[in-house]
Amino acid sequence: MIKVDNLSTSYETIDGDVHVLNDLNFTINDNEIFGIAGESGCGKTTLLRTLYDLIEYPLKVDHGEVVLSGVKDGKNFEYHTGNIKKSWWNNMSYVPQAAQSVLDPISRLKSQFLDSIPVEDRKKETEKETLERVADYLEQLNLSRDILESYPFQLSGGMRQRAIIALATFMSPNVVLADEPTTALDVVVQKGILMMLMDLQKKLKNTMVIVSHDMGVHYQITNRMAIMYSGSVAELGNTEDIFGDPIHPYTQMLVGALPRVGDKSARVGIPGRPPALKNPPKGCRFAPRCPHATDRCKQEVPKFEEIKPGRFAACHLLKKEV
Repeated sequence: MIKVDNLSTSYETIDGDVHVLNDLNFTINDNEIFGIAGESGCGKTTLLRTLYDLIEYPLKVDHGEVVLSGVKDGKNFEYHTGNIKKSWWNNMSYVPQAAQSVLDPISRLKSQFLDSIPVEDRKKETEKETLERVADYLEQLNLSRDILESYPFQLSGGMRQRAIIALATFMSPNVVLADEPTTALDVVVQKGILMMLMDLQKKLKNTMVIVSHDMGVHYQITNRMAIMYSGSVAELGNTEDIFGDPIHPYTQMLVGALPRVGDKSARVGIPGRPPALKNPPKGCRFAPRCPHATDRCKQEVPKFEEIKPGRFAACHLLKKEV
């Protein structure tokens, strides 16, 4: 389980700190595919990097933390921001954005798989035995064991993406974080990658967190999802409920802009543009673009709270039903 507790982050710049994530509070459950959606620049990748504890200058945590907990090999574990790195590969792994470019171009894939395995685990068997386990795992994912002898440049974009996912899941981590896993791939390859992620989650019974601006990706594979806007979570709930009955004005406009099979009416985009994070508006950050905004919306930041059972949102216009 991942608990995000009152988390705020910022980037240091020569003109002062730019606050990106603002007082986030939510939980990602065990054995689910959790989606994070929103427009470009809303903080999706920053959130994923913070969940992974990949906090490097100029990114910093202002306050709050991420707590990773669960059971692995019959033993309980718990890591907090600052020491989640100790859990990398074994308890949590990360598929970064543009993952096709992160493989070492001058190392064969077999070397990169060996490097990803903790030293204490590699001591339990010979290198040949380890590579045999890796090859067997690749075949389970419908990948040829022969790619272990290949260099990344010898593989297509889709194959490199599959290899990265295999690399991230080989140690059966409790949590896999994937940032835009289908970017720059054609629709046929995209479908294959999504099916691979779904099959892996069912097999490993772990938690997957998928970041994508493509709402279609979330509709196809996620169980629950968070809609982000300007560094905050606007709405969170079951994916089916969010698409079928969005309650936040931003989510309503986002879903309303999606094309639908058989519906030939013109789609209406969201007017305006997201605010600059360096100088955000007072009150609700969506208020300048919201057709329902009131004076209160423009002055007071809405509280992120449970509106309906399992449905959370930050909007002054919504009445709690729980």
